[in-house]
Formats: sequence, structure tokens, C-alpha cells
Amino acid sequence: MVQFIPMKDSTKNLVLALLLIAAPFAYAAYVYPSLPDTIPTHFNIKGEADAYGGKDSIFLGPGIMAIVGLFVFVLLSNLKSFDPKRYKAEDDGLYKKFALFTVAFLSLISFIIIFSASNHSIAIGKLLLPALGLFFAGFGWYMPKIHQNYFAGFKLPWTLENEDNWNETHKLAGKIWIYGGFAQTVAALFLPNVAGFIVFFSITFIMVMIPTVFSYRMFKRGNTIV
Repeated sequence: MVQFIPMKDSTKNLVLALLLIAAPFAYAAYVYPSLPDTIPTHFNIKGEADAYGGKDSIFLGPGIMAIVGLFVFVLLSNLKSFDPKRYKAEDDGLYKKFALFTVAFLSLISFIIIFSASNHSIAIGKLLLPALGLFFAGFGWYMPKIHQNYFAGFKLPWTLENEDNWNETHKLAGKIWIYGGFAQTVAALFLPNVAGFIVFFSITFIMVMIPTVFSYRMFKRGNTIV
């Protein structure tokens, strides 16, 4: 009788990550035969194609996302080796989940790039910006759970110096990024392309600046919680 040896969680995560990375390549291979000899490779602020390349370039976007995704996955899944000074054992599962979340997001971006290159009728901004907004909202959910580290979160001199500053900054940032990410998604979906782009990056600026200013002001107060 054959006995099946259960896979370790780390092996399961790696297999899942590789499947997520491979999926856009399978989609690109599927649409490849129906592509014209020239396809869009870049889009302007209006979502219009402004650069073109051969049909083989359909694999370029997924290739870049695959490299970035694999790097982030390895980094976050092995953070205890890269960042032993800040690492806490209870964060291990959280970082591994966030690693998969990031790989899934980058694979989604690859799907959007492929779809936009093969379907010119849909502006890429109407797909890409909402996806980014949802990613920011998801990252906001993770933020309050992340302890001090050198790789993820608001890595400011004041947050890395003081644990209370880090925790309070990320509690605030988490709420702002959740609401801000959803606001970005709605704006990108319903506003005209240029207006949606401007509003999206304006919200991004606010999402970054408010926690940064809060962190600095807390530092200037001696890291006391008001």
C-alpha cells in the first residue's frame, strides 16, 4: 500500500507560488496564436497605446513580474535569515501569507498586461489602477500586524528606532491604506482615465504622507502616545 507523505507548509507555499507565477505564461501562450504581428507594449496616461513591439513581447511583462514575484516570495518567506535582528517567530506565518498575497497580485498584473495587449478596446488604466488600489487596501490590512523589520512597512528612522512609534504608525497607516485603497479603486473605475489617474496618485501621496508626518510628530514628542 502506498503511503503519501504530507507536504510541509513551506513546500505547499512554494508550489502555490510557482503555479501563480506560471499561470500568466499559460494565458500568454493561449492568446499568442491569435495576436497580430505587432502589439502594444506601453500605454500613456489616457490608457492609449504609445509604443509597440513584436508579438513575442507578450511574454515580457509576465517575465518581469515573475522575477519580481519570485524575489519577493523568497525574501519574505525567509525573512528570519535576512533580518535576524528584527525577526519575531510569531511573524513567520504572516510574512509567508503576505509573500503569497504579493505573488498573486503580481500575477494578476501580468494577466492585465496580457489582456490589454490582446484587447485594445479596454484602457489598461481601468484594470490596472483598480487592482493596485485593492492591493494597497490588502497591504493596509496587514500593516498593524507587522512588527519592526527592515523590509516591509514604513521603514522610517523613527519607526525603526522605537517600537511604540512603529506600532502606532502602522495602526494609523493600516486604516488609511484600507480606506484609501478602496477609494482609489472606485475613482479609477468610475472617473475618466486622466482624472482617475490624477486622483489615484493624489490619494497615494496622502496615504504616504499622513503616517510619515504622524510618525515624525510622535518622535518629536519623545515617542509618547497621546
